[in-house]
Parts: sequence; structure tokens; C-alpha cells
Amino acid sequence: MNNKEKGYLGEDIACKYLISKGAEILESNYKIKTGEIDIITKLENEIIFVEVKSRSNMRYGYPSEAVNHKKIKKIIGTAKYYILKNNLYNVPIRFDVIEVYLNENKVNHIVNAF
Repeated sequence: MNNKEKGYLGEDIACKYLISKGAEILESNYKIKTGEIDIITKLENEIIFVEVKSRSNMRYGYPSEAVNHKKIKKIIGTAKYYILKNNLYNVPIRFDVIEVYLNENKVNHIVNAF
């Protein structure tokens, strides 16, 4: 399995996890010219922008360590565009990271990651 396939598998696992928690998936792989958000979901009255990072081993560190300052900036910019486009001005939002450990069948959900 190549890295892209691992990424899609991790995102699928993360979506199923979020749905099991009662979330509604609004968008998956939301892309604009300047960035991408893996999952946009709604839980209760809150919009959650989720970055999913998957790993099959720990050779390159924890998955969340790959969410660096540059990536955070792109995610926030993309989220601003989504909020503007969908008129979500007075809706609470947050940014989460979901780590998927493929070989361990384990999910670590980091709420308010940034």
C-alpha cells in the first residue's frame, strides 16, 4: 500500500470513528486552490475541522508531529474560506487532529489540537 492509499484508509477510519461519536460528516477532502482539510464535521452545534495523520509504524514519529506550523496555517486559511462561503459566522468551531495507527487498529483523537 502506498502513502496515498494509507492516507485514504486513515481518513476512512477517522470518518467511521467520528460517526460513531455522533458526528455528521459535512465534507471529506475539502480542497481549494490554497489548501485542503481532510474532514469537516458537525457535532452538536460545533463545526470541527479535522486533520488526519496515519502511520503504519513509528519510524517517522507520532502522526500529529507532521502537523507543523505551515500545515496549520494552510488549514486555518482553508477553514476561513469554508466559513465565509457557507455563512457560518456565529457557529463555534475547533481544529482537531486524529492520529490513525494502522498496524495497531488504534485511533487517537486530539481535541482542540491548535
